[in-house]
Amino acid sequence: MSYISTPGNFAYPWYMRLLFWWQRRRYGRELEPVRLWGRIPRAFLAMSAMYRAIDRKTSPIEPALRSLVQVRVSQINWCAFCIDLNSALGAGRGVSDEKLRALPYFADSNLFSEPEKAALTYAEAMTDSAKRSDPALIARLQPHFSDDAIVALTALIAYQNMSSKFNAALGVAAQGFCAATNR
Repeated sequence: MSYISTPGNFAYPWYMRLLFWWQRRRYGRELEPVRLWGRIPRAFLAMSAMYRAIDRKTSPIEPALRSLVQVRVSQINWCAFCIDLNSALGAGRGVSDEKLRALPYFADSNLFSEPEKAALTYAEAMTDSAKRSDPALIARLQPHFSDDAIVALTALIAYQNMSSKFNAALGVAAQGFCAATNR
């Protein structure tokens, strides 16, 4: 449960109620961030469309790396829900529990490839307010990623920052999707 409760009589639009039904069937419960975003349904729809455009099958960033980036951004932003959900998604994309647990120490770990380290360093620079992106970070990405891939990576990091900051600010807890992050 988050810091903001959703009154039983809050009138969600029909399409949000349909989404809640689908979530109850798939996950056994409604997802708290969707209940919160559902209070501003047009923003939720726009945000969902943006995420589908960024995290698509034809993305120039491989799925496992997208998940690693999302988990790392979520860790920096203290979003328990996002860490949980994105870790579960990453596990489904082939990311090992060992790698998920080592993520905060990626820079010194031999579990991560050079492209992964470059992308994660860039994600940290975009996420941590005490850091910033610069030409050297982009130069570190360029041997591994096309310009289109760098733009896609930047969009993914920006999206995950918005999502994880929203959830963390409202106290959205993990919902138990990933055993590796719930120990």
